This record gives sequence, C-alpha cells and structure tokens, in this order.
Amino acid sequence: MKNLSYYYKKAIKEGFAVGAFNFSNLETLKAICSAAQKTNSPVIIAITEGALNYFGIDFVVAITKTAKKQYSTPIFLHLDHGQSFETCALAVDNGFDSVMIDASSLAFEENIKLTKQVVDYAHKKGVLVEGELGQIKGIEDNLSNEQNHFTAPLQAKEFVEKTRVDSLAVAIGTSHGAYKFNGESKLRFDILSEIEKQLPAFPLVLHGASAVNQEFVNEVNLYGGKLGYPKGVDEKLTNIAVTKHNIVKINIDTDLRIAFTAGVRKSLKDNPENFDARKYLKSGQENVESVVTHKIKNVLNSYSKI
Repeated sequence: MKNLSYYYKKAIKEGFAVGAFNFSNLETLKAICSAAQKTNSPVIIAITEGALNYFGIDFVVAITKTAKKQYSTPIFLHLDHGQSFETCALAVDNGFDSVMIDASSLAFEENIKLTKQVVDYAHKKGVLVEGELGQIKGIEDNLSNEQNHFTAPLQAKEFVEKTRVDSLAVAIGTSHGAYKFNGESKLRFDILSEIEKQLPAFPLVLHGASAVNQEFVNEVNLYGGKLGYPKGVDEKLTNIAVTKHNIVKINIDTDLRIAFTAGVRKSLKDNPENFDARKYLKSGQENVESVVTHKIKNVLNSYSKI
C-alpha cells in the first residue's frame, strides 16, 4: 500500500486534501472507514491524547489493524495533538502511520527543540511527523486558546528546515470547537500564500476546519440538547484552501461529534421504548458516514484519489 507521504505529494499536484477524521468510539471509526471505501478516498483516522486514554492504546491498535484488513481503501492512523515526546514515542512504537507533536504553546526555539526530538525518533521507524507553528483559538480535549496567533511565514521556513517535519499545521483563522465565529467566517489566505512562498510544494495542514452543520445542530437542540447557535468555517473557504493552496490534510472532529449526537438523540426520542444501544448508536453512525462522504466529495476533493 502507498504510504501517507505519497498521498501528500499527490494532493499538492492534484488539488485535494486527505481528511483526518477524529474518532473516539467504534461506531465513528466504522463510519469513517465505510465512507472512505465507498468514495475510493484515502483517509486518516485521527485520535487525540484524550481519546487514546479513553480507549487504551492496545484497543486502538487492534481495531485499526482490523479496519485495515476489512476495508481496502488506504487508512492511516494518526496521533492528533500529541503533547509530549513520550506520547508521540508510544504511538510510534505501536505502529501509528504519523504523529503530531503540538509544541505550539512553547517559545519558538523550544518548539523547534521538542519537535526535532520527535522527528529524529519517528523517522528512524518510518513514521511521519506533523508539527505546528502558531496557535488557533478554541477548545479541543485538554487544549484551550483564547485567541489566534497566526503563523509567521519566515518562522515557518526556519521551523521546517531545523526540525525536518513532514508537514506543518498552520494558523490562518480556523478554530477548534463548535463556536468558531460570531459573524462571517474568514481565513487569512494572504498569510497562507506567504507561507507557501517560503515553503513551496510543502505539505500544510488545517486544524479546526469543521463547518458545524446547522441541520444537525437544530436536531440536537430539538431533541433535548443545548448547543445554542454555534458557527463553523464556511466549506467554500475550506475548499479554496484545498484546491488553490498546498493544504494536504484537513482535520475534522466537531462535525462528527455533532452529527453522531444528533442521530442518537433523535433515535432515543423517536423510540423511547428502545434500550438496545446497537440501534441508537447505529443512527449516530449513519449520520457520521453521511458527513464524511459529503466532506470527501464536496470539500476535500479526494473522491476517487486512491
């Protein structure tokens, strides 16, 4: 099977991105893989430290091996927002395809030092490493930032040269969580273009790019939830980042969580007599599969790119 590096290079040439979809239960994982298989798209299944602790690494490795056997589409296991060398090394030692070391909260030189340490370790075992420079606002698991700190293009060049990372997560206005914007969503494509001038044909990554589908938000609220009025990134902007720039990986988590929750809440409300988890979890799974299919076809442009 072709490795993830191959698909990053292919993505730059052909104007698509590989979706990195987060999972924290079996149903979400199966939905992601099923959608990727049906659309002939490569896919990254991403797991945060919080979800890794929830599952346990042995379970994560086991179900990933099973998924790779069951589905013929390329599936890559990725550690999302690794906070320490030790966590990244654990993922590397257990056969992850790629790891992200997120040292973006540290001073620039400290970020370089820790990221390079992870790169040196991971590359010995053929594992790709994603670094991050700049910070995006919002909340995800145990990460919290009150405001954006946009990536500095000249620093991005120095960072990549000194660390030898395989991809770089950049901050251009996206945000973690469901409450990304009060008004119109905007991305700093001017900053992205300047980064690309400094790092031509280099794989770049966008985090916090969920669109927050209002149909699913309304369903959650209708069936007992209290999400209020969250707002995400306009998918037209995300598509521009993919097709007109060197964004080769898009992280999507919040959209899946909301879709799954909407399906479960609706199923329980419509079928109050049901106490079979397989039935109401299946409703959430079906919603997630529909979201991943939509993203692949209409946002990521990765349909039939295997």
